[in-house]
Amino acid sequence: MYQKEYERWLAANLEDADLKPELAKIKENDEEIKDRFAVSLKFGTAGLRGVLGAGTNRMNIYVVRQATQGLANWVKTQGGNQLVAISYDSRLKSDVFAKTAAGVLAANGIKVRIYDALMPVPALSFATRYYECNAGIMVTASHNPAKYNGYKAYGPDGCQMTDDAAAIVYDEIQKTDVLTGAKYMSFAQGVEEGLIRFVGDDCKAALYAAIEDRQVRPGLCKTAGLKLVYSPLNGSGLVPVTHVLNDMGIEDITIVPEQEYPNGYFTTCSYPNPEIFAALEMGLKLAEECGADLMLATDPDADRVGIAMKCPDGSYELVSGNEMGALLLDYICAGRIEKGTMPEKAVAVKSLVSTPLADAIAAHYGVEMRNVLTGFKWIGDQIAQLEAAGEVDRFIFGFEESYGYLAGPYVRDKDAVIGSMLICEMAAYYRSIGSSIKQRLEEIYAEYGRYLNKTDSFEFPGLTGMDKMAGIMADLRKSPLTEIAGIAVAKVVDYAKPEETGLPSANVISYTLEGGANVIIRPSGTEPKIKAYYTTLGKDLAEAQAAKDTLAAALKPIFS
Repeated sequence: MYQKEYERWLAANLEDADLKPELAKIKENDEEIKDRFAVSLKFGTAGLRGVLGAGTNRMNIYVVRQATQGLANWVKTQGGNQLVAISYDSRLKSDVFAKTAAGVLAANGIKVRIYDALMPVPALSFATRYYECNAGIMVTASHNPAKYNGYKAYGPDGCQMTDDAAAIVYDEIQKTDVLTGAKYMSFAQGVEEGLIRFVGDDCKAALYAAIEDRQVRPGLCKTAGLKLVYSPLNGSGLVPVTHVLNDMGIEDITIVPEQEYPNGYFTTCSYPNPEIFAALEMGLKLAEECGADLMLATDPDADRVGIAMKCPDGSYELVSGNEMGALLLDYICAGRIEKGTMPEKAVAVKSLVSTPLADAIAAHYGVEMRNVLTGFKWIGDQIAQLEAAGEVDRFIFGFEESYGYLAGPYVRDKDAVIGSMLICEMAAYYRSIGSSIKQRLEEIYAEYGRYLNKTDSFEFPGLTGMDKMAGIMADLRKSPLTEIAGIAVAKVVDYAKPEETGLPSANVISYTLEGGANVIIRPSGTEPKIKAYYTTLGKDLAEAQAAKDTLAAALKPIFS
């Protein structure tokens, strides 16, 4: 079957000149053919993500056309404006895929608003809402290595598409022949016919205004003299992040030169993920050289931001996503109470795998903390529920441990632009009172206890990887753990049982142990990985780390 599909592609008159040589090269290699053609890239709620190349199991213009035809079929049933917003990042072929998607939509009579240059995830979410679109498309593979690209689909609320809508789109994709089934007109023709238009300056200005409106202490940064090193990691963050920081009065920004401009090869770091040290290494070196107060890095689609803070001894320390989530929540709550801008019955939202330290901070300030499934769309869903009840102003902050933050309802996905703005404002504030981010973090630990949050990832590559992962989760459900490292399990929550959790079904199992430690096991939805999230609490870091190491050693055989 896959051999037949391969031969069909080989015989076809392919428009992308890169695909033919690749197909010719693997002619006698059954394994390579199988890898590209035995399955199709699955369209889920995170859209598509895969390695660039030829075949149904790769990212290329034909897979993008097929996916967009599926989306177009769904849009045509939705009424409304019959309009889709599109943005893209710096990845290889992102601009090509974005224009390809626009051409399919235009050929289906659906209007398009596309950014005239790369812009990040929050800009796409904002444009989808601003123009009252039926859907949005973001061409990105987030923080994956350079050989990947992807395609995220958004609903009319600017939130990643719901499971129900994604299932309908997937059904429509299945009915569409990958090479010949999509309607298509050239981008130029779509523009000429008035179906494809660029996102206007009014929309861009409104996005910046919405972000800057969420300053906690407006004007503070103008006099703070904050010295910053910033890396967009060769992605889409450069223009929006520097625009907002300049507007708020931060002008001493040194950009990491090798990582300043868009470069889909990501030659300076093989994995452009602000969660990992290698991605921040160049920025850290530059921060040390110029004595910066803070070093920031945003990922290629600029929905996540990682930082290194300057410590009193002059060294730099990375801040985890959990620590930054706790710090920002604490800063926003204290600042808004001080300024009299805290709404009544304020709500914060976090993913259930994010640190319980945030729950303790929320409780301290009288803020309701809502815990939701992993994936920022569930935080977006909580904002939508508040909006439907006419109470959207109650939402003050949402975050997940993987460095995603949002502090306002203007978009429905994580936003590294507002994250960068608030982190800088927070640094400027603590500096203005003779403190620092590092000092405040130590004060938080002294007040609430030394929480440690660590994640271990286990990879299951190849075509059998997903099956192995499914087997591990099935075994854990069939024979539930009663103890880990000799510590009794006090409570098990299986999130595949919505009747017990009150949340949509999810392939996640949580173990709370006697003494308060917690372990959550969750397969990734986008990569062949199982993640184990550990929360331990100690009188100091060494004690919390030792507790984590003991639990991890006991669980390791399960993932081997």
